[in-house]
Amino acid sequence: MADLSDSNAPLPDGRARPNRLPDPPAETEGILARLWSFRFTIGAIAVFLLLYMVTVRVLEDYLYEYFEGVVESALQVQDHNRSIVYQIQYNVAGYTRNSRWVSLGGVRVSPMVLAKDGVTLLYVAGRAPQPPPAPISLREVVAEAERLLPATYVLNVSLPHSSPLATTILIFYALVALQALWIRSVRTNRKQQQLLAHARAERDGTEARSRSIERELEGMRSQLSSIEPTEPEQLSEVNELREERKGLEARLAVLETRELELRESAARASELSQEISALEDLLEEASDDLAARDSEIGELQKNLRRAAKDAASGHGGKQRESEAIAKRFSTLYPNLEVDDRALQDIVALRDETMKLKCEEKLKRLNDEADNMSVRRKVGGLPPHLTIFEMGFAGKGRLYYTKGSTRRFRVLNVGAKNTQNAAIEYLRKL
Repeated sequence: MADLSDSNAPLPDGRARPNRLPDPPAETEGILARLWSFRFTIGAIAVFLLLYMVTVRVLEDYLYEYFEGVVESALQVQDHNRSIVYQIQYNVAGYTRNSRWVSLGGVRVSPMVLAKDGVTLLYVAGRAPQPPPAPISLREVVAEAERLLPATYVLNVSLPHSSPLATTILIFYALVALQALWIRSVRTNRKQQQLLAHARAERDGTEARSRSIERELEGMRSQLSSIEPTEPEQLSEVNELREERKGLEARLAVLETRELELRESAARASELSQEISALEDLLEEASDDLAARDSEIGELQKNLRRAAKDAASGHGGKQRESEAIAKRFSTLYPNLEVDDRALQDIVALRDETMKLKCEEKLKRLNDEADNMSVRRKVGGLPPHLTIFEMGFAGKGRLYYTKGSTRRFRVLNVGAKNTQNAAIEYLRKL
């Protein structure tokens, strides 16, 4: 007689025994799924905050460079019949306040313009410009220019987190993060629905099999009640069928427990909407921490700039480059004599664009000196020195005078941040 404990043994009526259902998944799968959902949410928030902070910082650096050029242009005095102070105040106020970055984007620009003595305040943000004064003579304009120019400035550009531009960036990244969380929620919900449908199908199959076995047992009981079992094997088969029924009933109870767990997992899909609302509260708290992060990022950027300057190349290569430039200048520009100090300054310029702009000015000084506009005559020097300043590439400065053997002598080349050191060097000539 067939052993009913074997899962592959046939039933007593000769029919093939159905395959056993696979064991239900471990309970740890649901725990891991919930943990992964939580980690995904935290990761989305972290990426959102990082992208927002980096975007604001990069935009502030770009705006600083932009308004630095604007203030440089505003300091160029064009009218020789108006007060220098009025022209500077009018230009700086107009260029900065009328910018769309300020009027529409909410960018804060705070320039402060000082005279060449570093003490006299020509313009400060927030103070209204002086009323237009009456025209004055050219001599008075020149005297005022020698007393106040070259003007220096201090510029502060910031993008507040409450500005329309920063708010737009924040809303954009928030929408991207919420969209990612919504897609994740939809996928999780679909997966839970599929698992729930699979569990229901397994439960229905197990119930059908249990009912079939019950009918077979009832038939066996009716047969046993009508006839006296004569063989011990029949009694053993009946006992095994009873044990199998108990096992199937236990399996059915396990599947019902699994169904309840899947229903609870499906309920997690509705909880994701509550997590999204909680995200909005977390975003508001994170915006309060951004101000403290800004100061730390600014300090790190300063350290990086100083480290980049420390990594400059050695003096041997600069000396060879200086000698090569000296030979080329003596051949191409016969009207110019260039000092060694000026050659070293050209080699020390930041990039090739600055060097090309400087050489362009030298060529024009050599070929078209009468048609060039001089930036200014350098003041504060001994009476026997007559030195002129000419700008290039926005921030570059070129200092020259009349030469002894050629028409002009180039003394020094620098930038706005080295202007004081250059004037101190010119005083010692």
